[in-house]
Amino acid sequence: MALTLPPLPYPAAALEPHIDARTMEIHHGKHHNAYVTNANKALEGTQFADWQGEQLVRHLDQLPEAIRGAVRNNAGGHVNHAMFWESMAPAGSGGGGEPTGPLAAAITTAFGSFAGFKDKFEAAGTGRFGSGWAWLCVNDGKLEVCSTANQDTPLMGKAVAGCGGTPILGCDVWEHAYYLHYQNRRPDYLKAWWNVVNWRKVGERFASAGGR
Repeated sequence: MALTLPPLPYPAAALEPHIDARTMEIHHGKHHNAYVTNANKALEGTQFADWQGEQLVRHLDQLPEAIRGAVRNNAGGHVNHAMFWESMAPAGSGGGGEPTGPLAAAITTAFGSFAGFKDKFEAAGTGRFGSGWAWLCVNDGKLEVCSTANQDTPLMGKAVAGCGGTPILGCDVWEHAYYLHYQNRRPDYLKAWWNVVNWRKVGERFASAGGR
């Protein structure tokens, strides 16, 4: 099956005032949709056309060089955004607050406190020059924060993306994710974004990734 655009798990206006409806409509309906369309176009007629997104980004080295760059950018964009939408929920209705249980304990172990984790994550996002992502990953059972450029994902491996592991939370710091509302104030966007993080979903990913 070709890659498909997943529906948003909530109305486009559900994350306001932290992320505005118009940004969500453009981000999902235009940007994410374009990644899906362009990835499918690059893969059309190849033996990889029925591979799923994560399979593609994990095994870029198996793809012909002629399409590898297009698949890296566009399948990467698809995989990243599919996770991004599910990582958020309306503030006060699944979004915001703090993690609980094993994830909360692991964050304290890795970063000293939840506040320490947020500081490190925000630094990864604001410090990414140009476009990219900030990530919380499970690597050998432990939590790490890192950043990737463009639509790279830690699933591509450290040799390709600059960091590795299984991402359990990612924040899009491309300008298209925040510019209509925050203009050049990326730090303000990152601070507001905590109000819509779906920690229940992140905790599920942590468990699935073998976090401890």
